[in-house]
Amino acid sequence: MTISPPRSRPALRPGPELGAPDSGLPGPLICEGVSAGYRTGFRLAGIDLVAGPGDVTGLIGPNGGGKSTLLKALAGVVPTLGGTITLGGRPLNRLPGAVAYVPQREEVNWDFPATAHDVVLMGRFRASGWWRRPTKADRALAARALEEVGLGGLGGRHISAFSGGQQQRIFFARAIAQEPRVLLLDEPFTGVDSENREVCHDVIRRFAGAGVIVLMATHDLDEVAANCTHVCCLNQRLIAFGPTKTTYTAANLKATFGGRVAVFEGGAA
Repeated sequence: MTISPPRSRPALRPGPELGAPDSGLPGPLICEGVSAGYRTGFRLAGIDLVAGPGDVTGLIGPNGGGKSTLLKALAGVVPTLGGTITLGGRPLNRLPGAVAYVPQREEVNWDFPATAHDVVLMGRFRASGWWRRPTKADRALAARALEEVGLGGLGGRHISAFSGGQQQRIFFARAIAQEPRVLLLDEPFTGVDSENREVCHDVIRRFAGAGVIVLMATHDLDEVAANCTHVCCLNQRLIAFGPTKTTYTAANLKATFGGRVAVFEGGAA
């Protein structure tokens, strides 16, 4: 099966206006003193960060440092044990459909009996409510979202028939169909080849250009340095947070990873 890259597309349009009537863009995502996890297991404590419309924040840290836990707390998958999370001044958990979450590929059951179109259509359920049957407009939007990621006309294929990188495109298409205010990406480029990676990068850039707030957990430090406006360094607590230019430093990387990363002037390897 040959998949062509998507054609150039205009910027994605932001979701419904929230908290910023003058700009028409969502207000900031603010975490204040957030602790998250399960009481009998891992906890992530004391997280403070502010992400504004169009920001792309890279979450970095060692395995077990809390990157996925923070994303899942924002998505409502893992409970918060303290602190507040707001979007545009309103509690994030009271804004159904505001958050689109792309999980790690290994967390997905790719043998589940669903087509690519079915998966993308789930974004419309998240946005409008699981109790409502999808409308003709929902189905058309799901089809257009697949076109946006270069998979137009292939919606009827079972998700297991796609390569790993193409499966990741399908989940990005689901996020497009949802029209979120916040996009959460958990290791989105793991095992993804360069062609599919570039398609996903294009979607992220267009989300950011539309004022969507993007948070991305990744082990690829070069990815963060090159493509993120902000960096959040985690190791079961907040080590550092701020603009990439001032936060992606040797000192902060050493504090985050300890002796598990080789740090050079101006970057890491």
